[in-house]
Amino acid sequence: MRVVVIGTGYVGTVTGACFSYLGHQVTCVDTDAAKILRLQRGEPAIYEPHLETLLRLAAERGGIQFTTDLGPPVAAADVVFIAVGTPPLPSGEADLSYLEAAARSIGAAMDDSRFRVVVNKSTVPVGCGNLVETLVREGMGDARPSGCRGVRFGVASNPEFLREGCAVADSLYPDRIVVGASDETTMEVMRQLYAPLVAQNFDAPPGVPRPSGMTRAPLVSATLTSAEMIKYAANAFLAMKIGFANEMANICERVGAEVTEVMAGIGLDSRIGARFLNPGLGWGGSCFGKDIQALMHTAREYGYESKLLQASLEVNAAQRHMVIQKLQEKLFILKGRSIGLLGLAFKPDTDDLRDAPSLYIAERLLQMGARVKCFDPVALEACRQQRPDLRLRYCQSVRELATDSDALVVVTEWAEFRSLDLAEIASLMAKPILVDGRNLFDPDAALAAGFDYTGVGRCPRPRPAPSPREEGVPARMPAS
Repeated sequence: MRVVVIGTGYVGTVTGACFSYLGHQVTCVDTDAAKILRLQRGEPAIYEPHLETLLRLAAERGGIQFTTDLGPPVAAADVVFIAVGTPPLPSGEADLSYLEAAARSIGAAMDDSRFRVVVNKSTVPVGCGNLVETLVREGMGDARPSGCRGVRFGVASNPEFLREGCAVADSLYPDRIVVGASDETTMEVMRQLYAPLVAQNFDAPPGVPRPSGMTRAPLVSATLTSAEMIKYAANAFLAMKIGFANEMANICERVGAEVTEVMAGIGLDSRIGARFLNPGLGWGGSCFGKDIQALMHTAREYGYESKLLQASLEVNAAQRHMVIQKLQEKLFILKGRSIGLLGLAFKPDTDDLRDAPSLYIAERLLQMGARVKCFDPVALEACRQQRPDLRLRYCQSVRELATDSDALVVVTEWAEFRSLDLAEIASLMAKPILVDGRNLFDPDAALAAGFDYTGVGRCPRPRPAPSPREEGVPARMPAS
């Protein structure tokens, strides 16, 4: 099928690359000429594992193109995806200006040569399926004042459930494919589009193996409104699940329980499940906060106040400040102290800094007079470009970060951090204090390495008593 994807951010680029890999003819469109030029060279504008390989394979097969000109691709398309940003406004409402511009442009480019499906891939408030149909028709009318008789199209809602850092695998091996449509013709086109994914009859690309035992991907058909609501409900639930783990961690610290043991115990319950029960600094990124705010705004429009969603936002904000409190407990005065942040990205395997806990922690420490150093395997340059106002010292290695630091804070749970030589890192520091904001390390191993360790929701453990020799006293007292 001939597919157009409007927008080349995380969702648009990954969606286009995966559909092309599955054998569809894909054209990705964006107004950012510099981004399109990079994509034409095979260079994604985002960091996402395996995406560059997938784009190369798609280009070698001649199945993907990139352009700033929307008109010709839409005129030739069977399916047009809208994958533009919907950032939050100060009110919490989603900014639909990019969506509106894309929908009108699609209408202006369509003719009566074929039936097309316009798919809303962007995360949009409930009811936007109807809005997109209206906007497409307005675009058609603006382009053809004499009338648009014979132009046929349907509108579908197809929310994405991609996790940054594993978006390619999530696209090719989805837990579910959700499609909302109001007519059977539109739904049938979407079934044909997704047939390879549903059947899982394609060869897995290099580095992205098919999960063991996966033979099919379920396709959930729904109304437009239900499909839109499924996306918001899923993100709200996951955010609240993380918030619940953090609430339990805070209680565990006070009563002397070990939160990792508690979460393991409840995660074995099939009604609960173990995923997203990892306490720490809370969630970040572009989705959870924005989507919860948008859902709350929609609820208020219908006269309902969601106390549970509001509490989820408040718990998450409090977790970020928890790090500051732990540093104060260890160092008392933060002014003039050198604090190293292990990680900047909001999660591993991405360079995304949107709503990253690291930025709040860095800002607060700088306000309190601390000197802040940072290291991230991928996101250093992104932070330099996006936050030139932050007076951070950018380090090129963990060793450089640790040298003469008064404390280290684990902010992002990069896999490579797990294999660090903790004893060596501790020996480089002015004060071997480790605030493990992601419970990445075993507390006993960190203590044995010489760290004054504190995690999130973990039982306080005393540091091993120094030997007399370490205190400057002879190992044996002279005989009297």
